[in-house]
Amino acid sequence: MAEAVDAAVRADYGRIVATLIRTTGDVDRAQDAVQEAVVRAMSAWERDGVPREPRAWLTVAARRCAIDAVRREAVRGDKQRQAVRAMETEPMIPDESTVRDDLLRLVFTCCHPTLNLDAQVALSLRTLCGLSTAEVARVLLLPEATVAKRLTRAKQKIATARIPYRVPSDAELPGRLRGVLATVYLMYTEGYAASSGDAVVRDALVDEALRLAALLHDLMPDEPSATGLLALLLLQDARRSTRTGPDGAALTLADQDRARWDRTAIDRGMDLVADALRRTPGRADAYVAQAAIAACHAMAPSYVDTDWDAVIAWYDVLLTVTRSPAARLGRAGAVAERDGPVAGLAAVDAVDGLEGHAWWHASRAELLVRLDRRDEARVALDRARAAGLPEAAVSRLEQRLSG
Repeated sequence: MAEAVDAAVRADYGRIVATLIRTTGDVDRAQDAVQEAVVRAMSAWERDGVPREPRAWLTVAARRCAIDAVRREAVRGDKQRQAVRAMETEPMIPDESTVRDDLLRLVFTCCHPTLNLDAQVALSLRTLCGLSTAEVARVLLLPEATVAKRLTRAKQKIATARIPYRVPSDAELPGRLRGVLATVYLMYTEGYAASSGDAVVRDALVDEALRLAALLHDLMPDEPSATGLLALLLLQDARRSTRTGPDGAALTLADQDRARWDRTAIDRGMDLVADALRRTPGRADAYVAQAAIAACHAMAPSYVDTDWDAVIAWYDVLLTVTRSPAARLGRAGAVAERDGPVAGLAAVDAVDGLEGHAWWHASRAELLVRLDRRDEARVALDRARAAGLPEAAVSRLEQRLSG
């Protein structure tokens, strides 16, 4: 039964919390109510069986928990009584279009311009995606304590400033789009390459990120960054079914069966890349550049036929927009494929700021194996494991070391 509850929460956490925030107007109260509803589900579903609509059950239960919490407050003035009445009269289960609006309200509220970008994204990932503080820290490449402090300050600022829970006006959208796009991108990243747990891919998280990316593109179809993000996610997601082998082990891009890639998603992604490039003549955009890199892989008939010159060139374009360590690490990986493991290792070692990041150590381990420097590779793998490298990736590198 715990597995059924966990599956429901993983699939619909963001939507349920968003609906509760719209109803209660309070992030902490909404999250607490959802957590209490999850506890109630454990016993109720064990007794009565899993409901036909788990999200609807959890949404109703969470709303009741929120109402009970308000009623339990020792001192209730007019505002508390009004809050109870508002929650009691709100339609219990909004239709699908209302849910989509709820999610947009949530992510746009979290990305309010009075918060700095890191705080916007951290709050969105924690609230919208249901990621733990540790998972948010890993995806942002920041210490967990730093992220925890930013989350606390961000929620306090929203409460103190009484930032409204609503979709911004058209005039406000550009000022919030950067944080919204970063949130959806990192949400997808965590889902596509899970940083914790045994699963290689967190499908529910990937699906929700794709849905939000499509909603953002529909909302702002002339915005190149939104077009580029959707193109990037579609081109990457076309490979999702080939990310693992029959035994569940993670497969690298080189080992994937390209005949099983989703050609419909690739065609749609390629059209979007072309559109985004037409809209950005003479200027670089981070999401468009990353989509172009993904397009290079999608067009290659095989891994050995990948146009690594083009991949590196697009990374160079990307690095004119952002000098992020993750982008530099990606370029280093492309250099390793084009110029060999010696050049690749030198490029990886030149990337600073990732000494505590699992994938930096994993990249070193892979290249050291290729150079047959196995003792050093073992040290790098141990450091990657200690930094939180997912078990599937650890197993693949173990096999490389023992091969």
